[in-house]
Amino acid sequence: MTKKISKETAEHYMWGGSCDGWHLVKGQELSVIHERMPAQTAEVRHYHERARQFFFVLSGQAVLEVEGVRHALGSQEGVEVPPGAAHQMKNEGEEAVEFLVISQPTTRGDRINEES
Repeated sequence: MTKKISKETAEHYMWGGSCDGWHLVKGQELSVIHERMPAQTAEVRHYHERARQFFFVLSGQAVLEVEGVRHALGSQEGVEVPPGAAHQMKNEGEEAVEFLVISQPTTRGDRINEES
């Protein structure tokens, strides 16, 4: 069934203690999540065995580290992350960053955190 979705109507969850996520598309073959990271936050470095992801910044500034390469991302910029590539999204700035994470297939049950 096709229906309109927005951040205000999407399923919301918290992660990393202070970060927000909204499931815009939550399927087995495709996941689209709108995420918000406050200033000076980062996710745990990890990889996915099956899922290919695309991170796209909507507002703010972020750093997406992929296999040791830092990608500084501004508004309307993105990076694709292939399966098996260790990555970590970071907000090193003083303002919140909002971005989309598009995954195919879903990352549920496919995330492997790296040791610190």
